[in-house]
Amino acid sequence: MKWGDGYRGAHARPFAGMLYTGRMRYRLLGQTGLYVSEICLGTMTYGAGKGIWEAIGGLGQDAVNDQVKAAVDAGVNFIDTANVYSFGESERHVGVALKQLGLPRHDLVIATKATGIMSDEPNSRGQSRHHLFNAVDASLRRLQLDHIDLYQLHGFDPLTPLEESLSALDDLVRSGKVRYIGLCNFAAWQVMKALAISERRGFAKFVSVQAYYTVAGRDLEREIVPLIDDQKLGLMVWSPLAGGLLSGKFKPDEPGPAGARRTGFDFPVVDKTRAFHCVDVMRGIAQRHGVSVAQVALAWILCKPFVTSVIIGAKSAAQLTDNLAATRVRLDLEDVAALDQAGALPTEYPGWMLALQGAYRAKPPAKP
Repeated sequence: MKWGDGYRGAHARPFAGMLYTGRMRYRLLGQTGLYVSEICLGTMTYGAGKGIWEAIGGLGQDAVNDQVKAAVDAGVNFIDTANVYSFGESERHVGVALKQLGLPRHDLVIATKATGIMSDEPNSRGQSRHHLFNAVDASLRRLQLDHIDLYQLHGFDPLTPLEESLSALDDLVRSGKVRYIGLCNFAAWQVMKALAISERRGFAKFVSVQAYYTVAGRDLEREIVPLIDDQKLGLMVWSPLAGGLLSGKFKPDEPGPAGARRTGFDFPVVDKTRAFHCVDVMRGIAQRHGVSVAQVALAWILCKPFVTSVIIGAKSAAQLTDNLAATRVRLDLEDVAALDQAGALPTEYPGWMLALQGAYRAKPPAKP
């Protein structure tokens, strides 16, 4: 049996709601009727901002157009950006690409975000009603769109009450400027609190979580994944290659390749000993299947039933092509088991106690 054609778990049950067109698989986003491609085009590399964006970004309009076209031609209908990426340049490039390529708006799902610092003004950040209303209008102008399909809070704002942010998002949905709302990088209790407030107040509810997850960085499995399963939220995975560390191009105790994002911006945080062990295991799997290490890393994530879409970003056409090809990789069950073991999290309380005490409920009752 092979992974990847709509199967999940050890019992090979089909993914609920999966649609396969021959080019790309599509999955429902949370508890909505909206299908999004299992590969989402990330746009952090679009534009040439200052600071960290000098290491991450740098792509101009022609390169952006080429990437968007290549992704859409491969069946991608999901594009994720943010107002803070190169301080608006990424959104502008995406908007121009959509226009210049003449892509049908109704076939695309465009996602963006707000929370980050956009200027030195005190109210040009966070999740106040004031900022979110202004940020949506600014994003719409840069994207040259009349609505945003998925509008996401880019992180948790410790100063703005959740009720204020959720009320503002609800008004934006009712206005038609936003179709769905999501969040990024929240703790599990923060997600649950937000959902409870929205339920109690009758607000539009979050339909998706965007979070970091890799074969070598699986902290998400402790609390966020059980929450996603319980609340039926979609999961968008960012930095699935850990900033390139899991691409197979890096080696322990050696400087990274010149120009590589991780070389200039060592992020996200990762246990590098575990990461390189995972790379060693993936390298053997990649050789057996005749694919790249990066494709194996992406294929492992795509076989997880709680993952809706994996966000891939690239600095070059070759990187994008290689990442898109991960949808065609079919890992054997033995491959998945080896990678599960290589990147396994150390046990923590109360997880091990919950598993111990709950084990008797998972077993079928003994026959009389």
